[in-house]
Amino acid sequence: MPWWGIATVCLSAFLFFALLHFLTKNKRPFKRALLSMSAGLLALAAVDLLSGLTGVYIPVSLLSVLVSAIGGVPGVTLLLFLNLFL
Repeated sequence: MPWWGIATVCLSAFLFFALLHFLTKNKRPFKRALLSMSAGLLALAAVDLLSGLTGVYIPVSLLSVLVSAIGGVPGVTLLLFLNLFL
């Protein structure tokens, strides 16, 4: 996938989350959407950094980064469950 395709997916996910936060009457929808996406990326980074201690490993690829950015912390949890069962 070219870089502009990745940027388009990330931007559309950000705008979707901002719209959801706006519809739920949050005061700062863009800030909430950015925090939601960055929390997922930080959770993926934490799992990757602690993989030596815990033995739980999620390969960092384009798919896992997009799932963690779009899904947030529940997306990282989904990746952990899929890694556990598959």
